[in-house]
Amino acid sequence: MSNGCIKSSKRKTLNSKKRNNRLIAKNYLSTVLRLRMNEVARLSWVLPNRIPREVVGTAAFLNTNEIKSQIRVHTNLHVGLEEVEFDGARILVFRVPSRPAGTAYTYKGAYYTRSGEDLVAMSEDKLRSIFSEGKSEWSQGPLRSGLSSQEVIDLIDIKTFYNFLGIPETENVTEILEKLESVGLAHRESGKYSINRLAGITLAKELDAFPELSRKAPRLIIYNGKDKLDTREDIVGKRGYAAGFQGLMRLCMQYMPQNEVVQDALRSTVPLFPERAMREVVANALIHQDFEEEGTGPIVEIFSNRIEVSNPGKPIVPVERFIDGHQSRNEKLAWVMRQLKLCEERSSGVDRVVDTAEMYQLPAPEFISGFNSTLVVVHGHREFKSMTQDDKVRACYQHCALKYVVREQMTNDSLRNRFGLADSSNAAVSKIIRYTLDAKLISVDPTAGASRKYARYVPSWSLPHQIEG
Repeated sequence: MSNGCIKSSKRKTLNSKKRNNRLIAKNYLSTVLRLRMNEVARLSWVLPNRIPREVVGTAAFLNTNEIKSQIRVHTNLHVGLEEVEFDGARILVFRVPSRPAGTAYTYKGAYYTRSGEDLVAMSEDKLRSIFSEGKSEWSQGPLRSGLSSQEVIDLIDIKTFYNFLGIPETENVTEILEKLESVGLAHRESGKYSINRLAGITLAKELDAFPELSRKAPRLIIYNGKDKLDTREDIVGKRGYAAGFQGLMRLCMQYMPQNEVVQDALRSTVPLFPERAMREVVANALIHQDFEEEGTGPIVEIFSNRIEVSNPGKPIVPVERFIDGHQSRNEKLAWVMRQLKLCEERSSGVDRVVDTAEMYQLPAPEFISGFNSTLVVVHGHREFKSMTQDDKVRACYQHCALKYVVREQMTNDSLRNRFGLADSSNAAVSKIIRYTLDAKLISVDPTAGASRKYARYVPSWSLPHQIEG
């Protein structure tokens, strides 16, 4: 089977399929559901994927009323089916209605969607995002209402708010409240003010003043060794994320393990991970958490050889696409944090983390989707010979993805430089590339020719799927 898409000026999608006449009802019904979930307007038989599209026709579904009835019985969908003749060939056109927001449909207990050109069952996170369509972000929910202007000022850290905006602080209460309203943190109605969760979670003077926010406070745990057996400090944040961010970062760097490095014959000590990149890891954990997960918040754990930063909620973007992809559960929170200059622009934070690991020739950071959580592990310095094969493959893939997003391609030489290896290490680097190719994380750049000497590599997801006819 091969399929392709033809885009019309109205941005509707026409899916074309070429199949033999032995069609499996299960495939048809699940395909109809997939089109419904992806709001695709029409499905046509039979147009091949490759251009020029030769119309070959089909003898499938001679009884169109029967197949429409089967679709209705099994999926509860009223699907239109039209027969068209072109150059003597019979074409079938299915008209699938788009779905209402917040709804999903099953066939034999499975929710179907498209992944590239494949038909796959939906993940839990995909279903959750569908069911939450039309709902406002958690941060937009009400926190306190019926407040006087002075009560708002008593609850919100106005000084931090003005400092981050880079404008002079004023004592004019009306101006302060108008500024809070302008960024969507406060709302005036009938002479009283209300503040939303976004105002509290970012700028609360005391998170404990809002019981529903207190469990969302960031937690910093410092251990004396490589495991969790000996806890040195356990510190829970008291202020909103923006109000307390600088203090949190000072504590992180204060307890950060130090590495000894030798450069130009001079020995010096440096933090296990630079502060600027560390800010991105922590800010991402604060911004991209799932606030609907109750009883837990972001956690920063500092060990003697690594840093682990976790937040509630599985990632929306697959972890292998963190470098090039971006989607946030909490766009309003992300926007406010960017306005307050506490994080980078969209999708550049993870790039900075990976780039920093390369610059300092550290093991590649790990991005892990755990049980209702997302974990980032930043490792301290290790010699190349002490890195595991997984470390090297992960570094190879991230280096390749990082090159790709800046419109470059990975080569044997660029990867060797990433590890800080001598020219004589080309064979070892080639082995890492081979392992990463075998893992299907990267592919040979098809535009570079067949020469192994001048081979270039790109992330596998950057290449179109090869579909057999």
